[in-house]
Amino acid sequence: MPTLRPVKIGLLGGSFDPVHFGHLLAAQDAYEQYQLDRLILVPAAQAPLKPNDVQSCAEDRLAMLRSAVEWDRRFEISDVELRRGGVSYTVDSVRHFRAQFPHDDLYWIIGGDQLPKLGLWREIEELARLVEFIFLERPGFPVKATPQIPGLRLHRCDGHLLAISSTELRDRTRRGLSLDYFVPHKAIVYIKEHRLYRDTA
Repeated sequence: MPTLRPVKIGLLGGSFDPVHFGHLLAAQDAYEQYQLDRLILVPAAQAPLKPNDVQSCAEDRLAMLRSAVEWDRRFEISDVELRRGGVSYTVDSVRHFRAQFPHDDLYWIIGGDQLPKLGLWREIEELARLVEFIFLERPGFPVKATPQIPGLRLHRCDGHLLAISSTELRDRTRRGLSLDYFVPHKAIVYIKEHRLYRDTA
């Protein structure tokens, strides 16, 4: 019998507060360029290096993400970090997925701007052993400083990086400006119906 090849699984974490086209293009670029079989979006309860990055509750962020990608069979969503609560450390999530998929290839997807900060991630050497990293960079741009981490496996993905930040989008909502062309339509509808980001300072 032919040997089954490992399934290639991409994992993209983030606060997704709100989800925007920058997140989704990054997911699609990695999925296509590395011919991934599955891509799982992993909303964080609280990002350790961005303590003030989350303003919406877990239920709202999960609902926005579902509304944005429910039609796309390439993408899945895991609420493992939301259920765990507290600060979301990537190494804990990767251990979860490694136990779930012991024989498959796991890739954690990050932006190229996160490369110089990888050395700050919790148990980074253990993380480097468990997962490979795909980092997104603009075509033709040089790679940013790469930390010297034993066993680190890096793969460059030339992506359609958009200069969109969730902070900017929350501010646009407070100022009554449109989220069109930044955020998937169904997520915009959810934001309006639930009056998200209106009353935050």
